[in-house]
Amino acid sequence: MHIISRKAVADFWEKHPDSKEALIRWHRIVERSTFAGFAELRQTFPSADIVGRYTVCNTGGNQYRLITSIHYDRGKVYVRDVLTHQEYDQEKWKK
Repeated sequence: MHIISRKAVADFWEKHPDSKEALIRWHRIVERSTFAGFAELRQTFPSADIVGRYTVCNTGGNQYRLITSIHYDRGKVYVRDVLTHQEYDQEKWKK
């Protein structure tokens, strides 16, 4: 799948260096995969959830949230946000 954008992910790990390994792992797996739909994605990322129109993946041992918009038919993953668990729980990203 084509991920747009790696920059958002890299910017996050610059602020939170301990997230880098987990985010690189997520990026590699998604980039090398083709998911037909959410059910297939869940086979690879069991903790992924659909929240509204977004797919949220937990990374880094449940410390970080990757908020994405996935277009399975086009093979594209748009990274909307990467947040700490605490930032995610504040729900400001929903606005």
